[in-house]
Amino acid sequence: MAKANVMIDNQKTRVTEWTFEVGDETGQHIHEYDYVVVPMLDGELKIINHDGVETISKLKQGGSYFREKGVNHNVLNNNDFIYKFIEIEFK
Repeated sequence: MAKANVMIDNQKTRVTEWTFEVGDETGQHIHEYDYVVVPMLDGELKIINHDGVETISKLKQGGSYFREKGVNHNVLNNNDFIYKFIEIEFK
């Protein structure tokens, strides 16, 4: 399983550094807050939606993206190296 290191958690935000060893995944989960992801490296993540649809996300270091709460998915490291990103959730 991917490892979550919560860096900040207060009434307004939660900031988590996610570390994925090769083949690690988050497990299926639903986001309860709007969030931003900031990739720490170039790489690929495999996303498996709640209905089983798989997509490959090609990410660039620092190339942030925003998603609204309610996203239901599993995220897998699709690289042959350790992958990291920062997740910022807005409560």
